[in-house]
Amino acid sequence: MAAVTPDIARARRLVVKIGSALLVGDEGLRADWLRGLCEDVALWRQRGSDVVLVSSGSIALGRRVLKLPSGALTLEQSQAAAAVGQIRLARAYEEMLAPHGVTTAQVLVTLEDTENRRRYLNSRATMETLLGLGVVPIVNENDTVATDEIRYGDNDRLAAQIAVTCGADQLALLSDVDGLYTANPKTDPSARHLPVVEALTPEIEAMGGDPVSGLSKGGMKTKLMAARTAVSGGCAMAIAEGSVLRPLSAVADGARVTWFLAEGDPQVSRKRWIAAMKPRGELIVDEGAARALADGRSLLPAGVRQVKGVFHRGDPVLIRGPQGAALAQGLARYDSTDAVQIAGKRSEDIAAILGEQVRAALVHRDDMAVNR
Repeated sequence: MAAVTPDIARARRLVVKIGSALLVGDEGLRADWLRGLCEDVALWRQRGSDVVLVSSGSIALGRRVLKLPSGALTLEQSQAAAAVGQIRLARAYEEMLAPHGVTTAQVLVTLEDTENRRRYLNSRATMETLLGLGVVPIVNENDTVATDEIRYGDNDRLAAQIAVTCGADQLALLSDVDGLYTANPKTDPSARHLPVVEALTPEIEAMGGDPVSGLSKGGMKTKLMAARTAVSGGCAMAIAEGSVLRPLSAVADGARVTWFLAEGDPQVSRKRWIAAMKPRGELIVDEGAARALADGRSLLPAGVRQVKGVFHRGDPVLIRGPQGAALAQGLARYDSTDAVQIAGKRSEDIAAILGEQVRAALVHRDDMAVNR
């Protein structure tokens, strides 16, 4: 049975990675190309899709403004160029999308933001709020502060991690290649294009090559690494040649791409990941809360009768019923010290107890795997 390729026009939540070579040319920002991309983004929003853009280009723009020499930059030069270029990049997206009635937001992240569970929850909550308000987030690595130890180093892998973080079902890497080949098509005339990759086997991963662009940091190897992250998180990924003026429409109309098929649904994959964690503490709940969990609702502090163990916000906790049965596992939205104080309390009373802005749920349903 032939594999069914995803339909990008029907994406529920689409993350689009834009490579530097597409966005920035010899004369600076390629305004016509960006305008066409933004027309596509507006069209996808009109269809009801959430869209997140992971955009390269800040360093490439900034180095031209600062008249930095060609070739490799030092870390400090890259950070300076990013600081200058990022503001221009964000303004360009804002100006191109505003005529379509689309609001944009700038989101800058580092590798630590997705590896640390507390920061991960913060990033996820912010993205969910922005998307719920109809905003198109423009995401980039925070090059102005990131050191080599906390860098992704390429936006292919960053885009894949953002796709998993926000529960996207599709990821499109717009680059200067139209997909994966069995060998480098520029040097091997017998190289075959692969329209669909159903599984990332060692043979597939061996097909990764080196970067071919002077502006792009990522090559096919980083795209395959991104694919592994995306598909394991339930997100299908496409590698597409993006130089045409309406690149998303081109993919929807049948342009040559390579699709990497997702391993299940993004929500199912996320909950499987949560369920596999080692719990740091336990929450004992009453019968009412147990019924609410079975109905797919979040765990509110009012239903918690006892807090066991020491844990921090973002740590996995086991949720037990009044008779001790394991009901679910989820990521706590409060530290254990705060959880003890608000256990059994109504949500409207929490602010007075903790003296700060609060979250309604102690464990949100999106961060919970319920035992069936």
